[in-house]
Amino acid sequence: MVEKKRVAILIIDDVEVLDFAGPFEVFSVTNEVNGYGLMEIFTVSGEKREVRARNGLSVIPHYALGEAPVPDILIIPGGSGTRPLLHDNEVLSWIVTSAQGAERVLSVCTGALLLGKAGLLNGLRCTTHHSAFGLLAEIAPESEVLRDARFVDEGKVVTSAGISAGIDMSLHVVASLFGKEVAQGTAAYMEYPFP
Repeated sequence: MVEKKRVAILIIDDVEVLDFAGPFEVFSVTNEVNGYGLMEIFTVSGEKREVRARNGLSVIPHYALGEAPVPDILIIPGGSGTRPLLHDNEVLSWIVTSAQGAERVLSVCTGALLLGKAGLLNGLRCTTHHSAFGLLAEIAPESEVLRDARFVDEGKVVTSAGISAGIDMSLHVVASLFGKEVAQGTAAYMEYPFP
């Protein structure tokens, strides 16, 4: 029996809803249509309390930072809530520690700012939401910010442009981990275009 991959999605106050919900849908649908045998998907936040996502959506995380299992796939979404976390050593330390043991580290939108601040984009090409290209270049000067990419796969680290691009990136990662046929099955179930 294959051991399930643990997929951790960070959720924070003012997180962009589709930034976390898009990847959650892709990975959870992949798991569902494959008999729930591929992954364990969970959300993580600073504390195990209600998180107020962008525009007022309330979400309860599965784990607080210190309680979460070590992920195989780490997903860092964006939104205006990323800005205060650029100075939150506890969250940045958790990202660095989690990334060390992960097979893949993904960011959606301005989640790339946190990866950049944590030093995880040094020497890599990356992308983010179009409104944050300049800020990402400032935070991660040793990276190359691509301004015309839907997502950028640098092997272990994969970054996506804004909001809906996280769905494309997640399907790409599903294809790379489990095969293109599995990703196509997920996309068909979601009624989402996938090459």
